[in-house]
Amino acid sequence: MRTIVYVDAFNLYYGCLKGTPYRWLNIQKLCELLMPKNNIVAVKYFTALVSERPNDPGQPMRQQTYLRALRTLPTTQIVLGHYLTHNVWMPAVALPGAKQQYVEVIKTEEKGSDVNLATHMLHDAHLNRFDVAVVISNDSDLLAPIKLVRTDLRKKVGVLNPQKNPSRAILPHIDFFKQIRRGVLEEAQFPEELSDLHGTFTKPGLW
Repeated sequence: MRTIVYVDAFNLYYGCLKGTPYRWLNIQKLCELLMPKNNIVAVKYFTALVSERPNDPGQPMRQQTYLRALRTLPTTQIVLGHYLTHNVWMPAVALPGAKQQYVEVIKTEEKGSDVNLATHMLHDAHLNRFDVAVVISNDSDLLAPIKLVRTDLRKKVGVLNPQKNPSRAILPHIDFFKQIRRGVLEEAQFPEELSDLHGTFTKPGLW
């Protein structure tokens, strides 16, 4: 069946990639391994461009290199939201009876990706671009569009879960569920070196 995969990049990264050696992930291959009988016609990757931080100035370059790797896949489309970064004062953990102290922290919020994902999934379903929608996320905020795609537009919806536990809100409203496990992440890595129209590039060193 024609399948479009909708990737919540933030949920995927913090759910099963951060701090692992599997961040150089070929999402197309990941989906083919988990759903060998599906015809994956498109992968839509929803993310936002990160900003440089004092303790990690190389983060934007690593992200750009990974997005470049994803663009070598003919089925993959990258859809960008945006990050808001600002300094805020927040309460620190205080001992019982001690005076409350506040610390200034850098707060980063991703904006737009979940809305973009929901919009694309509903629009593609309305235009009959797929038989099956697959969501890589565990965000219960996506429950409403998932229910609409299944009940009103009569499409199947599945979830590839990057988090440790499934969303209990989503589970009753999908057709299938698969956990993304370490073994399949290991098998679905890009080669260390890739080429595109601009030349050859390699996996970031810190990855």
